Amino acid sequence: MWVVHGLCDSGGRLLVWAEDSELPARIPGRAPAGVLGHPFAVPAHELIDVVDGVAAASVELALPSFASAPMSSPELVRDPLTAGSAPRGKLRLRRWQVPAVSLYPDDLPALLGAELPGCRIGSDLRFLGELTDFADDLITGGRVLPTLVFEGDRPAARWIPALSGSDSARFVALRDAMPHALRAANDDAPETVLRTTLNALVDDRARNRLEADLTDARGTAAAWLNALTGEAHFDGDRAQLRALARRLETWHTGVPGQSPLRTCFRLHAPEDDDPDWIVEFLLQSVDDPGVLISAQDVWADNTQVLRRWVDQPQELLLAELGRASRICPELDGALRSSHPSELVLDTEGAYEFLSRAAHLDQAGFAVLLPSWWGRSQRELGLKLNATSAGTAGAVTKESGIDKNALIDYRWELALGNETLSKEELAELAAAKVPLVRMRGRWVQVDRKRLAAGLAMLEQDATGRMSALDLIKQAGGEGEQQPLPVVEVNATGWLGDLLSGQADQHLEPVDPPAGFGATLRPYQRRGLAWLTFLSRLGLGGCLADDMGLGKTVQLLALEALTRAERSRPPTLLVCPMSVVGNWQREAERFAPGLRVHVHHGGGRLSGEDLRDEVERYDLVITTYPLAARDSEALREIRWERVVLDEAQNIKNSNSRQAKAVRGLSARQRLALTGTPVENRLAELWSVMDFANPGILGSLSTFRARYAVPVERDGDTDAAARLRRITGPFVLRRVKTDPSVISDLPDKIEMKQLCNLTTEQATLYQAVVDDMLARIADSDGMERRGLVLATMSKLKQVCNHPAQLLGDGSSLAGRSGKLARLEELLDSVLAEGDKALVFTQFAEFGGHLVPHLSARFDTEVPFLHGGTPKKARDAMVERFQDPDGPRIFLLSLKAGGTGLTLTAANHVIHLDRWWNPAVEDQATDRAFRIGQRRDVQVRKLTCIGTLEEKIDRMIEDKKALAQLVVGSGENWLTELSTQQLRELVTLDAEAIGA
Repeated sequence: MWVVHGLCDSGGRLLVWAEDSELPARIPGRAPAGVLGHPFAVPAHELIDVVDGVAAASVELALPSFASAPMSSPELVRDPLTAGSAPRGKLRLRRWQVPAVSLYPDDLPALLGAELPGCRIGSDLRFLGELTDFADDLITGGRVLPTLVFEGDRPAARWIPALSGSDSARFVALRDAMPHALRAANDDAPETVLRTTLNALVDDRARNRLEADLTDARGTAAAWLNALTGEAHFDGDRAQLRALARRLETWHTGVPGQSPLRTCFRLHAPEDDDPDWIVEFLLQSVDDPGVLISAQDVWADNTQVLRRWVDQPQELLLAELGRASRICPELDGALRSSHPSELVLDTEGAYEFLSRAAHLDQAGFAVLLPSWWGRSQRELGLKLNATSAGTAGAVTKESGIDKNALIDYRWELALGNETLSKEELAELAAAKVPLVRMRGRWVQVDRKRLAAGLAMLEQDATGRMSALDLIKQAGGEGEQQPLPVVEVNATGWLGDLLSGQADQHLEPVDPPAGFGATLRPYQRRGLAWLTFLSRLGLGGCLADDMGLGKTVQLLALEALTRAERSRPPTLLVCPMSVVGNWQREAERFAPGLRVHVHHGGGRLSGEDLRDEVERYDLVITTYPLAARDSEALREIRWERVVLDEAQNIKNSNSRQAKAVRGLSARQRLALTGTPVENRLAELWSVMDFANPGILGSLSTFRARYAVPVERDGDTDAAARLRRITGPFVLRRVKTDPSVISDLPDKIEMKQLCNLTTEQATLYQAVVDDMLARIADSDGMERRGLVLATMSKLKQVCNHPAQLLGDGSSLAGRSGKLARLEELLDSVLAEGDKALVFTQFAEFGGHLVPHLSARFDTEVPFLHGGTPKKARDAMVERFQDPDGPRIFLLSLKAGGTGLTLTAANHVIHLDRWWNPAVEDQATDRAFRIGQRRDVQVRKLTCIGTLEEKIDRMIEDKKALAQLVVGSGENWLTELSTQQLRELVTLDAEAIGA
C-alpha cells in the first residue's frame, strides 16, 4: 500500500511523493548524521508511472523522525499495542531527501478523482485539492488580478487572487486547517506557505482558461499581456516595466481587500428641529479601524496623513463612491459634486440608507450607524398589568387560591419599557416611514407589528383569565399574541410569583413536629417556596447545588402537607443508585411517612398496584421502571410526581422522558443541580414536565430561545427566558454567603501544561489520522471515530505511555505529570491532603506505583472495581487525620456519593468535558463539614483540544447561568471544520 503526498515548494512547484507501507519493517538501525535519503519513499521512476508526472525531482523535507527512521505518515498509524517492530524513542524533526514528481496543477483534479490501485491519498494532497477548488472559484468569479513581479533578475507576469469578504474568511479557514506536512519543504509561516501555493495554482489555472486574442497588442504592455497567457518571463525596457508595475499597483488598490484604506459611511441623525440626516464620507484604515480620515481632508490633499497608505487617495475615494452607488443609489446625488464629502437626506431617504447598510458592509465598505438602530430593547412590544388578591405568604397558609383562580388583566403597547399614550400611538400610526422621533429619541417601528398590536388592543385590552393562562401570556406563550411581552406588572401573590423571587417574599416555614432535622434558613425558605407552589398546584424545579439538601427539603414538604390532611401518594422517580439513600433519609427525617419501593421482579401491577400504593405516602421507583411500567403508573392519580436527578430526562424524546410526562398528578417537581448541562433543550424538557406547555412546543422554543441564545449570544432572548422560567426555578449555590455562611471558599484555578516533544508528535499523528478518515465517514461511524480520537488525544495529553500502553516508565515524558508532581510536592509540604481525579482507571493503576515511589507514601486508588467494603475502608482511612495524604480516584466511581472533607485540594488530572460531572467530583471535598478553603486545580494542556474544550465548557456554564441564574456526546455533532479547529495543535503547545 502506498500513501501519496503532495506539497508546493517555495518556488511554487507542485510536487508529489509517496511512502510504501511495506518498507518501515526493513529499516536499518541508527543512521549517521546528515541528510539521508528517505528509507521508505517510493522511487521517482515508479511513482511517475502512477501519477503521470512531467519530470522527476528531489526535495528536502523536515519530517518527525526517530533516531533510526522517519515516523510513518498519519494515514499509516497503527495500534501502538501491536506495532512491535516499529521504531521507538524520542521524536524530533529531521531532514530527509525525498524523490518527487512535478505535477501540473491542471492535472491534480484528475489524480484525486482517479482510482489508484494499492494507493491511498494523503491528507496533504487532499488539502491541495480543496485549495485548487478555491483557485477555480476565484478565477470563475473574476476575482484575480494580473501583476508584474521580479523573480531573481527576470520580470514575470503572474495572476494573483484578489481576496476580500468571504474569500478572505475562506483563506483564513484553509490556513488554520492546513496540514503540517504541507510545510515540510520550507520553514515559512503557514500563511506564507498557503499564499505561495494558492498564487501558484491561480496563476497556472488562469493561464489555461484565458482565450483572449492579444495579437494586436504592442510594446511592453503587449509583451506583458502575452506573458500572462504564455511563457511567464519576457524582456522589455526597464523604465517602461517599472512604470507598468506602478500602474498595476494602483489598479490593485481599487480592488476590495487590496487597499490599506476603505471607504466609510457615517450616518448622523438630526438634532433638535433640524430635519436633515447627514451621511458623512470617510476613509478608514483596514488594519486599524479606529483611524478615520474625513473626505474633506482627502480633498485638502493632506499628504502627510494619506500618502503613507496610497498614492492617489482622491481617485480611490471617487472610485469607491462610484462602486457604492451601485448598491445605494441615494449616493448618486453626492457624486454630482467635484469634491463629494457628504450626503444630505430626509427621513425617508435615511431609512432607505439604513436598510441598505448591511449590503454596503457585505461589499467591503465600513458603515457607522446610530447606536439605537437595530436595538431590540426599543422594539414595539406588549406590557401586561395584572391584579391578584393576597400575597405569596398568604397562599402558603391558605388553600383557597390555585392556578385556576381568575385574575384581572390589562394590555398596553410599549416601546422598549416605556408605555405609549393614545396620542403617541396615533402619531406612530400616521407616520409615513418606520423612523419616528419620540420623547427626544429616534426609534424604528415595525408597521405590521404596530397594526397588529393596535388591533389586539381594540379586541382584548382588558378582561379576566385564569392564573395559569396569565402566567403563560406573561411568558410570551399566549396563542393570540402578535407582539413580544416586554414587561409584566402584577400585584399580590401573582406578582410575587412572576418576579422570580417568590422565596424572598415568603416567611420561612418549619416542618411539622417530629421531623428529624433542623432546617437551615435557606432550606426553610425553600420549603416555603415548595409549599407555595403546592398550594397553587404549579410545578417547579428545585435546582440547588449538590450538597445543599434537596432531599431533606422535599421530605419536609411531604411531611408538612400530609400533616394537614390525607392526600394521594407521591411518586418519586430516581436513579437506582440513590433508591436506598431515599429510603434511609425518609426513615431518618420523616419516620411518619409510609414508604414503598416499586422495584424488582416481584413488583405489583394493574389493580394490585393501585390498591397497594393507596396504603403509602411515598412510592419510590427508578427511571427505567417508570418507562417500562408507564401504563400501570398512568392509571394512578398521584398527589405529586417528583423527579430526582431530573437531568435524566434532558432528552425530551427519550422513552423515560415521555413516560414521566404522561403521568397524572396534582403537582410535578424536578430536583436537579444541573437544569442545563449542554443545551437549552434540556431546560425545555425539565420545564415541560413540571408545567406542560409553559415554554410552548420544542420547535417554537428552539426558534425563540435556543438558537438566538446558543448561536448568537442574544442576551435579550436569555432575559425573556429567565422571566418565564424564573417563577418555577429555585437556584441556590454553595458559594453564595447568603445561602451558607459557614462554608469556606472554593478557589478554582486552571493549570496550563506544555506537551513534551514526544507528546506533541503523537498528538499530531492522531489528529492527522482522524481528519483523513472522517471525511469518508458519517452517522454512527463518524461519531464513534470522533469519540475514539478525543479519548486518544486526552491520553496523549496525560502521558505517552497511556496511549502506547507499553508499560514504559512515566518519569520525564509528560508535561502534565511533571505539573502534578509539583502540585503534590506543595500540598504535602503544607501538611494538607489532596484528591486526584482521573477518568482513566487503567492509567490510575499505572500512576499508583509511580506516585507512591515519588513521594514515599501510600496512595490509595478507588475505582469501579473496588469492592464496597474496601471502598468504605479507604474513605475512613483517608478521613482520619493520620491517614494517607493523597487519594487517587476514578471520576465515575469516586465522583458521587462520598464525603472526603479531609482534603482541601482537588486536582482534576484530565478533563471530563461535562462541567456538571467535574463539579460533582469537586463536591466530595467542598460540602457541608468542610472547614478550610478548597483549592481546585484543573490540569489542561495548552494549545491542545483540552484548552479549546475548556473554553467551550466555560461557555456552557455561562449558558446555564444565563438562563437559570447559575457528556461528551455533544462533541460528535460538531462539523468537520469545527473539529479541525478543535484538535489542531497550536505552536505554543510544546514546552521549551
